Amino acid sequence: MNYRKLGKTGFNISEVSLGTWQVGGRWGDPFNEENAERIINKAIDQGVNFIDTADVYSDGESEAAVAKVVKSRSEEIFLATKCGRQIQPHTAEGYTPEKLIGYVEASLKNMKLETLDLIQLHCPPTEVYNHPEIFEAFDRLKEQGKIRNLGVSVELVDEALMAMKYSNVTTVQIIFNMFRLKPSEKFFAAAKKNDCGIIVRVPLASGLLTGKMSKETQFGVDDHRHFNRNGEAFDKGETFSGVDFNLGLEAVEELKKLFPGQEPLAAWALRWVLMFPEVSTVIPGASRPDQVDSNIKASELPALSVEQMQGVQQVYEKYIKPSVHQLW
Repeated sequence: MNYRKLGKTGFNISEVSLGTWQVGGRWGDPFNEENAERIINKAIDQGVNFIDTADVYSDGESEAAVAKVVKSRSEEIFLATKCGRQIQPHTAEGYTPEKLIGYVEASLKNMKLETLDLIQLHCPPTEVYNHPEIFEAFDRLKEQGKIRNLGVSVELVDEALMAMKYSNVTTVQIIFNMFRLKPSEKFFAAAKKNDCGIIVRVPLASGLLTGKMSKETQFGVDDHRHFNRNGEAFDKGETFSGVDFNLGLEAVEELKKLFPGQEPLAAWALRWVLMFPEVSTVIPGASRPDQVDSNIKASELPALSVEQMQGVQQVYEKYIKPSVHQLW
């Protein structure tokens, strides 16, 4: 495992880490604590020292499971969680310092911790970034020793740029993958200038970039890849990165031609993300321990060639950019 600096947090974290949206099983399945513990332990065994969760993942069960495993280990593991998505309806008016402080304290209680390494606003509405009192509230939490760092998880590149005007924002979590290239255009350079850590989520476009899906692939009714393709439940960019499923399948077939050989496309897709030095870590999820092994392979692969990097860009330009680029 290779390690990179997480911006001004100063944390030295695994370049391939673990996201826990689906850590209890495939999306839509009931939470399974034993499976979750196997996945998390496997990740730590492989050198992962940064784990991302959220208070809304399985109604707090993901938070609790992550913290339980980490406490049982001797390694130093950095924990990140998120808050704000409990606000319903999810509008800027619902965001108040009091509510957010309450969510942080609830996460601390749920995880049985005194301090959170990183708390992130969980994809708040754009207007929230125009309310300095929201960000100032986290300074008070830091003074009280309840958090070490504040970050944000965003949908839009513009939101990432807005967030960095607050000096206490140390990290930005953003969707970036072979089907979502826009963050690399302006945001990456701005993050480097601001010493802001970049946490890349949805690196496999909800599984599209594994190369294992087909037109016959079915998803359960409780799986967001079934019910959120047009943004019915939340931002559609979180599902297949906003790419039309069938169009994505066509693009994947072109990508496979760039990476012939034994390693699956998923590993190369993660390695592609790591080709960008501004990225601090990529946080693919796993619903089984063996998927952790597959994800970790990305850290061991050689660098992509100039031709492969150009090829990915060309596939994006041809298939993806016209319908996706301007939206996020």
